[in-house]
Amino acid sequence: MTTATHELPLNSHLPRAVIRTRVSVPLRFPDGYAASADVMTFHGLADGREHLLLALGGWEQALLDGGKAPLVRLHSECMTGDVFGSERCDCGPQLREAVEKIAAAGGFLLYLRQEGRGIGLYSKLDAYALQDQGLDTYDANLALGHGEDERDYTAAAQMLSTLGATTVRLLSNNPDKAHQLAALGIGIQQQVPTGVHLSAANSRYLAAKRDRTGHTLELGQAAVDHAPQPTAGPEAARPDMPARAAALVPGLRARAEETERLRRLPASTVQELQDAGVFRILAPVGAGGYGLGARTYGEVVRVLARGCASTAWTAGHLAEHAWMLARWPRAVQDEVFAGGQVPLAAATSAPPGRAWKVPGGYAISGHWSFASGVMHSQWALLAVNLDGTRMQALVPVAELDLLDAWHTDGLRGTGSNDLRADGLFVPGHRVAEWALLSSPENPGSLVHQDPLIHAPMATLLNLVAPAAALGSAEYAVELFREQLLVPKTKNGINVRQADSALAQARFARVSGALAAAQQHWEAALSLLPPEGHADAGMPESPRASFRLSLALSAEASQEAVRLAVGGSGGSMHRLAHPLQRIQRDVGVILNHPTLGIDPILEQAGRGLLGLGITAPSF
Repeated sequence: MTTATHELPLNSHLPRAVIRTRVSVPLRFPDGYAASADVMTFHGLADGREHLLLALGGWEQALLDGGKAPLVRLHSECMTGDVFGSERCDCGPQLREAVEKIAAAGGFLLYLRQEGRGIGLYSKLDAYALQDQGLDTYDANLALGHGEDERDYTAAAQMLSTLGATTVRLLSNNPDKAHQLAALGIGIQQQVPTGVHLSAANSRYLAAKRDRTGHTLELGQAAVDHAPQPTAGPEAARPDMPARAAALVPGLRARAEETERLRRLPASTVQELQDAGVFRILAPVGAGGYGLGARTYGEVVRVLARGCASTAWTAGHLAEHAWMLARWPRAVQDEVFAGGQVPLAAATSAPPGRAWKVPGGYAISGHWSFASGVMHSQWALLAVNLDGTRMQALVPVAELDLLDAWHTDGLRGTGSNDLRADGLFVPGHRVAEWALLSSPENPGSLVHQDPLIHAPMATLLNLVAPAAALGSAEYAVELFREQLLVPKTKNGINVRQADSALAQARFARVSGALAAAQQHWEAALSLLPPEGHADAGMPESPRASFRLSLALSAEASQEAVRLAVGGSGGSMHRLAHPLQRIQRDVGVILNHPTLGIDPILEQAGRGLLGLGITAPSF
């Protein structure tokens, strides 16, 4: 690892700077967040540049509080990220995050005119061109004759000293900023890390910052392994969602026990899923989503399950339900997708409630079970019967009774609690016939051009459970392999289970079961239309093969987990051991109706024999 360093004498005497103007500026960001800043300019800055200091929140009180120093962010100007929203770096999200954090704590954001780590805008864009040829962000600078990082923070120290901020809490992942400020006489009470704003386009950039200059970034190895390569044409704008999901896996594993204890996803997990865009996968582009296809969706759920099955299950259903909402008429979409936000909605049809007409709409009553993701949802999609016709009602979760009923041995973190209503009024535009919503020519197809808007509901619904089972099995086999290869001391001698012929044979069986699960999964996905192509449903024979392959994949996944657990000894039954949690999660997954093996075998057999599938939702 190399670190950018600057030759600065400790407690160096700073040239004196003075405030030249101070004006109040109201700030508003594209996501609607607003704050007020006192913006200050200065005379006498060492480099002569037009740097700004934004004083936010209770900054004056923070200066007087001897126990807690003001929160400070040194933010280098980035026109591409701050202004144009480029995802090649994380500057725009860091700027937005910093303003909110500093406004809450009281402190200063220094907007420093140091584009491209001090090399200038044009040179930075030249460096981008070299990065597209394979260089990382630092080697690209060096190739242009610049330093890895040419920034100097003397002017920043001057501005802070002028305000009397001689001790600060520094909001940064960059150790060089703390080093320079300390050398310039600014005390660092605490270095507060910023969030990790990972995107498909910046994973190589962030990994380079971590590996080359010691930035404190927890990306996970997956962010490097799945780093996107430069592409051209319209596909370049499509996010690599499996790579984004893979970057979340280490954190999901670390929080899996907490997720199970809470019986819902932790707030930090939900925020990471939001930041990575997981809930946007299926929503149409016109509704603020990515408009990706069923293959990508299934792979993302599979990858998330390598970290935590409850997270994969919840995220998969919430992403799917956003796609379901995009099939409603425009009036509903204008309501739920307002402001470009992709809504979180639970959906349940077990058992259907009852609906009847009232002036202005409908009244509904019912007790609905298994509302996965409801603990994080603003809306609920509820199945109701209206005079023998199946309908779906869209209701704010806040208007329903939420019943704490999800006490299970597996998938405990999904928070799949019950919902209840008794004569609840629902406006007429938020109740629609299920046959219309599930049709290829649904109302949303008149609003959006995305090919997936025509796909049968069952295509996506049937992917979640086998994807979660397969990802869980892959994690289980990974754990089992690690356990076999770790040396243990017995009677003063280091031994490994992997050196036992019996252990070798068992791992071969485990690997075979997993390979079967993976091959069935790939066979199922091969029957889906390519990403970006229309999906109006499969003929009966391919549909039979699709469902059969998914079911057999899930069964083989469960067998791989069973074999891994059977060879792991008594220690795996400790509640802190992830293998026992995986075993319980997969057991619940295999009991989901979409994986009911007997009806699947019957209907698949009928379809493959040309006898006609008799279950409409198959």
